Amino acid sequence: MSPKPKEGKADKKKSCKHRVEELEATLLEAREKAETYLNQLKYARADLDNLQKQIQRRIEEAVERVNQRILIRLLPIVEELDLAVEAAQKTKNDSVLEGVDMVRRKLEKMLDSEGVSPIEAVGKAFDPHMHEAVLEVESPDHPDGTVIEEVRKGYLYRGRVLRASMVKVARNLSSAEDQEENEDE
Repeated sequence: MSPKPKEGKADKKKSCKHRVEELEATLLEAREKAETYLNQLKYARADLDNLQKQIQRRIEEAVERVNQRILIRLLPIVEELDLAVEAAQKTKNDSVLEGVDMVRRKLEKMLDSEGVSPIEAVGKAFDPHMHEAVLEVESPDHPDGTVIEEVRKGYLYRGRVLRASMVKVARNLSSAEDQEENEDE
């Protein structure tokens, strides 16, 4: 066997330098890949967070709609209990009156705890967002456009109209004539 030729120091240095350059290039390439993967992970995480928020918002909206549907279906029961209380008061049947009134109060308390509140209508200015006008009544005693009677009670659910109040609205002829005179001038 022949002895291996010994590499010279210069060749070894060149070989090491070449190997270091290769390793540095590989390291740079690995860093770029890692940075790319990290950015993709950040975007994926942000997308996931946004999706979770959107799904949570949709769930909350669906729950709100279901609650509104149930509450709307409970409102006629409250009104019927009010009518039962009125009828029991007229017949002076105290035991029935007491029982029905107790049930009505419990139901009102439950509605209140869910965020349902009655719309105050009588004596207020007509608001088409909260009131539904069923009749216009000539009344010199009330300002034009004032709600003078509530035919059916309206309710708000967490500040939004659940059911509009059905109301009778005053029509004051003297104020309407005054407006016409002002417009003619």
